[in-house]
Amino acid sequence: MKVGLVWFGDDLRSADQNILWRAMQEVDFLVCLYCMEPHHQRPSRYATQGMSENRRRFLQQGLNGLNATLAKVGQTLFVSSMDADTSLNLILNEVPISHLYRNHHGGWDEQQTLKRIENQYPDVRIQIDHGLSLFTPSQLPFNLTGLPESFSKFRRLVENVDSTTPLPSLHKLPPAPSFNIHNIMPWQHQITDNHSAFTGGEEAAMDQLSDYFSTNLPNQYKAMRNELDGWENSTKLSPWLAQGSLSARQIKASLDVYERDHGASESTYWIYFELLWREYFHWYATRYGKQLFLPGGLTGKQTQGSYYAERFRKWSQGNTPYPIVNACMKQLNETGFMSNRGRQIVASCLIYELGIDWRYGAAYFEEQLIDYNVGSNWGNWQYIAGVGADPRGGRHFNLEKQTAQYDPNQNFTHKWQGQVYDSQLDSVDAADWPIYPTSSN
Repeated sequence: MKVGLVWFGDDLRSADQNILWRAMQEVDFLVCLYCMEPHHQRPSRYATQGMSENRRRFLQQGLNGLNATLAKVGQTLFVSSMDADTSLNLILNEVPISHLYRNHHGGWDEQQTLKRIENQYPDVRIQIDHGLSLFTPSQLPFNLTGLPESFSKFRRLVENVDSTTPLPSLHKLPPAPSFNIHNIMPWQHQITDNHSAFTGGEEAAMDQLSDYFSTNLPNQYKAMRNELDGWENSTKLSPWLAQGSLSARQIKASLDVYERDHGASESTYWIYFELLWREYFHWYATRYGKQLFLPGGLTGKQTQGSYYAERFRKWSQGNTPYPIVNACMKQLNETGFMSNRGRQIVASCLIYELGIDWRYGAAYFEEQLIDYNVGSNWGNWQYIAGVGADPRGGRHFNLEKQTAQYDPNQNFTHKWQGQVYDSQLDSVDAADWPIYPTSSN
């Protein structure tokens, strides 16, 4: 008797899921597991408070969707409230697991957990697939150690590589074995409110994918992608892509069909361009590991940023002297989402106007964004800070010019009340010493 374990992460779907196809072919019983990772719920060293309500709700919806899909093929999603190390050790000691299936994750912590499991359980056959990326390592025209130092070089090398055709969903999976482990329980459907424009899960992901490519919007993408607001200014697929309820290969396949039926254009290419940008940072995170989180990034250079509690709080709350920044941050806090242009603007402000260590901004995005992806988030922050893949050494945006170009009539700023802020950035006492408020209000 062979017993498999599928360790889900940022891949909450059944379609285009090779690890499920492998399990169906190789084992008699199967455990499907997701670990909630308690450290995502706790305050971090970067003054963040753990996963935001927007992120938590979107995740719960994604787990609801995956559990419902698995139930249709005779399976159950088990969810652990413990970290992955503890959860995997408990299951591997309690259940006679012969095969472990996992999609490669670019995150340093996830890679280290997998290495520890490999070392502790040499008799378990660990099957690693690549369902989180557009390409597999064997499709890349270079070894990972030779990953190009800039996105432009990477793009030129891979843009003509054919990605793998997405796999369909399965109709049946092996049943779950019987076991009883404290804090590893079958997922119970969570009732969540639907005030957000985004609903997590595979069904909503496929609806948005179909809706977007059934319009003429792909041929307008490049002209609209820098707009600060609006549902139609981008594909809006990134939250589901980050959650893994939709794969990059599924998006590419839909894009290919659209170009076949309606013709290719600069705009449709730009959708592929953005997929390649995400792909680059996936392999970037894999290649550079914990350097993704160091203050000097890949360069190792000493940065000027520090941590100013009051400035960081005002930035995160949208209460700076910069209305466009305030509007973007209030949008993020309210919705869990922000345009790509907005992200660049607020990142530049934190680093260059406020003088704060870029990692605090990256951590705040990790807390808030429903489309948080470790490689894209931390890699893009490094890019803006000049300690990563930008050959120009960072991007400092002129906030007045950005406002004039992207919000000339102040419509976005006024919608999110970005013009409402305290007149003073730093509080000082009569002797000109900084005042550090004792309250977070």
